[in-house]
Amino acid sequence: MESFDLKAYLAEKRRCVDEALERFFPASSGLEKTVVEAARYSLFAGGKRLRPILCLAAADVAGGSPEAVMPAACALEMVHTYSLIHDDLPAMDNDDFRRGRPTNHRVYGEAVAILAGDLLLTEAFGLLASPFGQGGDAVAAERRLQAVAILARASGAQGMIGGQVIDLESESRDVDLATVEYMHIRKTGALICAALEMGSVLAGAPPRTVEALVRYGRHLGLAFQITDDLLDVEGDPQLMGKSAGSDAAKNKKTYPALLGVARTKEIARDHVERAVETLERFDAKADPLRAIARYLLVRRA
Repeated sequence: MESFDLKAYLAEKRRCVDEALERFFPASSGLEKTVVEAARYSLFAGGKRLRPILCLAAADVAGGSPEAVMPAACALEMVHTYSLIHDDLPAMDNDDFRRGRPTNHRVYGEAVAILAGDLLLTEAFGLLASPFGQGGDAVAAERRLQAVAILARASGAQGMIGGQVIDLESESRDVDLATVEYMHIRKTGALICAALEMGSVLAGAPPRTVEALVRYGRHLGLAFQITDDLLDVEGDPQLMGKSAGSDAAKNKKTYPALLGVARTKEIARDHVERAVETLERFDAKADPLRAIARYLLVRRA
């Protein structure tokens, strides 16, 4: 594990995901090109590609091929990007910058930004439902159907959208730590868990493997959002590509706001350790997942 080069691994996987997104997402053409350009503006803004990378890593642990799950990995990134476009809108968080450049609605206007998010969501499910991998046989089709259901659940009221609503409603009232955790599990954690579940299911993993990877995802998702909350307090805006201190300005309910920075860091470490523990039964193929979890404690963006 000590010799695993996470930086090189992430760079290579990002490159592969970016190339696949170029293949799978439509080019700007026709009278509708404005909305396609707006969607591509955010999709190719240089994100971490964490969710597709987790999907690919889970498939590798389960013995699957990256080619078979790459469309699912790209669908995850499309859904994630749509959520960011909508999250930045004036009616939501009203942010001016994302990934170091103006947010989508600041460039294309609110109406086109909304439609660009809608386009990304629609294309994601179209891609996921299309035949890919394993020759399009009946087993592969069944797994694709499972993946569609997983992504829909993680994106909807019981997942990301539900978490976002709780986040918005919590700005105007007092909430306890259990509510904040409930919100984080859905707003951020659901799509991260979905990435691991989709990757392992599409690779044909046995239920025990899928369950272990989903448990890893639950702890990773909480650790990711908690460290994100910490970065909003302590982070460098230039490295993050967005302003710091926005959570406090908007009265967002976060772990640092409720518990303070020191206790929040302890909780983040605990979730990272528990995430790594869930991978004990796996061999070196799970090293990328172990390294990604540990990286959360030192990330700067």
